[in-house]
Amino acid sequence: MNRSSARPLPFRPLLQRAGVLAGISLFLALALVTYLYGVQDHFFGRISGAFFVFFWLLAVTFLAVVPFVNWAAANWFGKMWAEPAPEPVRRTKANPTTPTIRKPTRTATRLNPTQHP
Repeated sequence: MNRSSARPLPFRPLLQRAGVLAGISLFLALALVTYLYGVQDHFFGRISGAFFVFFWLLAVTFLAVVPFVNWAAANWFGKMWAEPAPEPVRRTKANPTTPTIRKPTRTATRLNPTQHP
């Protein structure tokens, strides 16, 4: 049996991302169902439906749409579109003298403290 020379897809990072998305989806579903309905009847049916909706939305967004947009930006719009922005240039100080030490100012006292301006 001949094996192709292509590397197999890295499934471990993909499974880790899916696990994180499943955890977030479960938390969001629990928060939503508990807030809206409490823990009354049909709790597990509502929680499973909300979990699958949240998981589907997050998985499609973060596992398909975002990587596709990154790939499309790199391949369709050229290298300049996908390259990171250049780091800002740090300028050195022109005058490295020590700052002058100022004396604290003296506050003026009011002559009549009962009258306010």
